[in-house]
Amino acid sequence: MTVTTATLENGMRQVRDTILIRRPPQELYDAWRGLTRLPEFMEHVVSVTSIGDHRSHWVVKGPAGKLVEWDAEMTEKPGERTIAWHTLPGADVRNAGEVSFQPSSDGNGTLMSVVISYDPPAGTAGVAIARLFGQEAAQQLEEDLKKFKRSMERGAM
Repeated sequence: MTVTTATLENGMRQVRDTILIRRPPQELYDAWRGLTRLPEFMEHVVSVTSIGDHRSHWVVKGPAGKLVEWDAEMTEKPGERTIAWHTLPGADVRNAGEVSFQPSSDGNGTLMSVVISYDPPAGTAGVAIARLFGQEAAQQLEEDLKKFKRSMERGAM
């Protein structure tokens, strides 16, 4: 796992990571697609509630424990085992991303790739403050993917 971060031209931050999980791609895709289960392995996600029509409401712990919320719309590419999303207008934290599940080259697992773009609260200063408290998006993503890997490889989900 190597988390990379970048600042995009539009000022949004982007975080990328890929992890090898020793489970079949379809199994991982199905587990991730069950959005209401994401808080089981995503430490900062308080809840995800389906609000219909491929939309969901998210409540997440931000820096200093402040709750942030948004509604998101999900799109899927089932034949490609890819899930993408973007926030709807009015989000506390504007974000978008994509998760894909591809068979590993040795055929013994799945390469799970995640790309998240977000507009950090308070801009660059917000990123620096979050990093001080161990809550920066790259740190969160790395921890969450490791927890997901452990859960899936143990068959806990």
